Amino acid sequence: MILPIALAFGFVCMGLAVLLTLWRLLRGPTAADRILALDTLTINAIALIVLFCIARDTALYFEAALLLAMVGFVGTVAYCKFLLRGDIVE
Repeated sequence: MILPIALAFGFVCMGLAVLLTLWRLLRGPTAADRILALDTLTINAIALIVLFCIARDTALYFEAALLLAMVGFVGTVAYCKFLLRGDIVE
């Protein structure tokens, strides 16, 4: 009974978070702000996948969320390394 209300609230909050993160990604004054916004957008996408998984009552998409988390982490590290050193592979 309370689960649909909680899911709707979660989707609304995550939708607002995605919009605010997109605003920071487009407007960010520095490259570091944009990298952090992209990492936050990845985390928001993971949360949306998990919410969708709970709403559909299936465990099928949890692996997709885990893979997105790993790829997002590696991407953030690569972007930061490129920002600091100008080269990813030494």
